[in-house]
Amino acid sequence: MVAHVDGTHLSILWAVPFAGLLLSIALMPLLAAPLWHRHFGKVTAAWAMAFLAPFTLVFGVPAAGTGFLHALLAEYIPFILLLTALFTVAGGIHIRGNLRGGPGLNTALLATGAVLASFMGTTGASMLLIRPLIRANERRRRRAHIVVFFIFIVSNIGGSLTPLGDPPLFLGFLKGVDFFWTMSHILPETLFCLAVLLALFYGVDTWYLARDGTLPSDPAPDIRQFGFDGARNFWLLGTIALLVLMSGVWKSGVVFHLMGVEVGLPGLLRDLGLVVVIFISLRTTPAQVHRDNQFSWAPMLEVAKLFAGIFLTILPVIAMLKAGPQGPFGAIIAAVTRADGTPSPAMYFWATGLLSSLLDNAPTYMVFFNTAGGDPKVLMTTLAPTLAAISAGAVFMGANSYIGNAPNLMVKAIAEERGVKMPSFFGYMAWSCAVLLPLFAVVTFIWFI
Repeated sequence: MVAHVDGTHLSILWAVPFAGLLLSIALMPLLAAPLWHRHFGKVTAAWAMAFLAPFTLVFGVPAAGTGFLHALLAEYIPFILLLTALFTVAGGIHIRGNLRGGPGLNTALLATGAVLASFMGTTGASMLLIRPLIRANERRRRRAHIVVFFIFIVSNIGGSLTPLGDPPLFLGFLKGVDFFWTMSHILPETLFCLAVLLALFYGVDTWYLARDGTLPSDPAPDIRQFGFDGARNFWLLGTIALLVLMSGVWKSGVVFHLMGVEVGLPGLLRDLGLVVVIFISLRTTPAQVHRDNQFSWAPMLEVAKLFAGIFLTILPVIAMLKAGPQGPFGAIIAAVTRADGTPSPAMYFWATGLLSSLLDNAPTYMVFFNTAGGDPKVLMTTLAPTLAAISAGAVFMGANSYIGNAPNLMVKAIAEERGVKMPSFFGYMAWSCAVLLPLFAVVTFIWFI
C-alpha cells in the first residue's frame, strides 16, 4: 500500500510510470540497445522519480517517505538480499566434467533443475545449473531455445511445490499457509506441466540439433571426472533455507518501527544472516571456482536496478488493485467472482497469472489472496481450489515474460554474457504464448473448471 493511501481515490494515471518502465524494458533493447545497456539504471531511476516526485507534491513528504521506506525495508531489501545470497552461493559452485550438450543431457539437466527449484529456490537452482548448461552447449549454433525452456522449467514452474521455491508461496507461508499445503494441492498440475514441457523440449532440441548439422569439435575437452568445486557452498544453501524457514516459523512480538514501517525481529535476523552467508561465500570460495564459472556481478546488478524501479512504481498499481471492485481496476477483481458471489478458480488462475506475467508475482499473489478472503484456514479448506489456482497462477505464469520473475532476467543476462543471442522481450513472449498459454489452458480445463 502507498503510505496507506486509499486506492479507490487514485487516478489510473498513477500507473503510467510503472507502465513506462515496463515498456522501456520491452522496447529500448530493440530500438536503442547501446543506450539501454549503458544507461538502463538511469532510465529506471527516471521512471521511479516520475512517480515519487508527483506523489510527494500531491500527498506530502511524510506519505511519500513512508511509501518509499515501506517499499525499501519491507519488500525490496529482503527480496534483493535473498536473491543476492542465492546468486552468490550458487555462483561459488562449479560443476565440472566433460558435459556435451544434446537432447538427452539437456533434458536431464532441466529435469534436475525442476526438482531442485522447490527446495533451493528458483534463483538458486537457476544460478547453479545455467552456467554448466550453456557450457555443455557452447559448440551448438542455436542455443536460445535451451535457455528459454530453462526459464520456463527451472526458473518458474519447478518452484511450485514449497515456500522455498518461489516468493509468492513464501508470502503465503508467512500468512499461515501450511508448508506442505501447496505440494499436496498442486502437485498433479506441476508434474503435468513439467512432463509436457520436458517432452516438448526434447523434441524441439532434437530438431534444432539436426538443423545445426555437423558440430565443430570440442577445442579443449575436459578430461576430469564429473564433480563439484566449491562444494562447501552447498552447506550455505542449506543455511539460506533454514534462515527463510526460521523467519516464517518463529513468531516474535519484537517489532521495530521506522517512520510507520514495521520490521519484525525474525525478518531482521534472516536478512542479517543472509548478509553473513554472502560474506562467508565470497571469503571461502576459491578464486578459481569463480573464474571457471565466469562469475560476474553484472546480472545481479541489472536485476537490482530494474527491480528497484519496479518495486517503487508498482506501489500505486497494487493499491488500486487492493481497492477491489470500487477501485480503478474493479473490472479485474469483479471478473474472478461468479454471478452467485462464489470465487471462480479458473478466473483466479488466469487473473493472478496474467498480472504476474507483468507485475511482480509476489505482491500479485497477495492481492488475490486477500481478494479471496485472506483467511488461510478457510482458503486451505473450503476455498482450497481457489488458493490452488492463485498459487499455480502466480508461479506458473511468472514464466510468461522476462519480468514475471526475477530469475528470468538473471538467466537472460548470464546467457547473453556467454554469447547466447536471446530473444527480445516480445520475442520471448512469442515463445511463451506459443508454448505456455495452450498448456495453461489445458491445466484450466482439467483442474480449475
